[in-house]
Amino acid sequence: MLTKPQADFDLIVAGAGMVGMSAALYAQMEGLKVAVCDPNPPGSGTTYGSACTIATYACIPVNSPAIIRSLPQLLLSKDSPLSFNLLHGIKNPRWMLSFLNNCRASRVRHITEALGEFLSHADAGLDPLISAANAEDLIVSNDCLYVWSSRAGYEGASESNVMRREQGVDFDELSPDEVRALEPNLRQPIYRGLNFKGARHLTNPQELVTRMLRRFEALGGTYLPARLDRCQPDPNGVTAWLSDGSELRGRYFILTAGARSRQIQGTGAESLPLGTERGYHILYRNRAELLSRPVGWAEAGFYATPMAQGLRIAGTVEINDIDAPFNHGRIEYLTRKSHEMFGDLSTPDDTWLGHRPTLPDALPVIGASPSSDRMIYAFGHQHIGLTLGGVTGKIVTDLVQQRPPHCDIDSFAPQRFR
Repeated sequence: MLTKPQADFDLIVAGAGMVGMSAALYAQMEGLKVAVCDPNPPGSGTTYGSACTIATYACIPVNSPAIIRSLPQLLLSKDSPLSFNLLHGIKNPRWMLSFLNNCRASRVRHITEALGEFLSHADAGLDPLISAANAEDLIVSNDCLYVWSSRAGYEGASESNVMRREQGVDFDELSPDEVRALEPNLRQPIYRGLNFKGARHLTNPQELVTRMLRRFEALGGTYLPARLDRCQPDPNGVTAWLSDGSELRGRYFILTAGARSRQIQGTGAESLPLGTERGYHILYRNRAELLSRPVGWAEAGFYATPMAQGLRIAGTVEINDIDAPFNHGRIEYLTRKSHEMFGDLSTPDDTWLGHRPTLPDALPVIGASPSSDRMIYAFGHQHIGLTLGGVTGKIVTDLVQQRPPHCDIDSFAPQRFR
């Protein structure tokens, strides 16, 4: 039997990853009464396993006209950063067809412009949270490298790099010698590199979210370590039911459950084409000294990042069901390519699988649910949730406070998929 509501909140947040905790902390700092619900420790999901980059330069979507041309090679090559489960694709034709439709050049330009504008606000959204959480020691400001091993790969990215510059991304083009002067331990072939100036990375993403939680609770916020199963809006607010049978009542409800956002009943999110890009990482403890900054290897589809726990190799994309078994082939791929990048690193000390929440146009959904303006969506940030969590949290707090968002979110409207 359900219990009576524990309390009345201004805001109930489902999900305690980077996006959810950003929204919760911003709202709590404005004096709202906030509850965050998540059965897992805050920041322990996709935030934890990320490449640790604050990727303000990442305005180029996975979608690309080149995807269609190179799809057979990407799917069949043993050295491909993409893994695709054909049966999953057959079962989810809407997502696959919409993804391919968004690979058209005109759509890619629209997506790039929308992401570029959004990313220009990322630091302003993130920095106040870092300060509030007293987490400046977790931030490293030493730029970020992106390297290509082949002329064909680099020239194939030339249009994307032009679009980066058009979006205000500041970078230098580097020769092989210039790349190796910055990172002398790289051993793979290098044709060209880009140095994204002013880029930062985190040494421990989960620790950042943990400190945000501490500040949130110090301000009077409530964290409930339970799964939120369903909710019901009405003209005055939202009632939510947790897996432990308890009931919450809030004026507003924010859905920030990442790749599992469709699983909460009553939100209307089940009608959205939310997919999952499964990503993997491996970790070599005590090898962080091999790099001084994150290095992305373009053709291999991953980043190598020095962090507190060691050297993390994170990336690749697996299109598959969210609950499909762990794909050990992805770990073998990352291990093999990391040895090409640095020489023999022996066996990884840790492996991980996470789930990037991805819409077929590579843009998040941010805004009121079509079912009720009392329910606000904020998920689908694919590869850049760590980067965009802060600005997204600021935006949804604006919406809850009935203020116009401080930046344009029209491209992220949930209604765009109708």
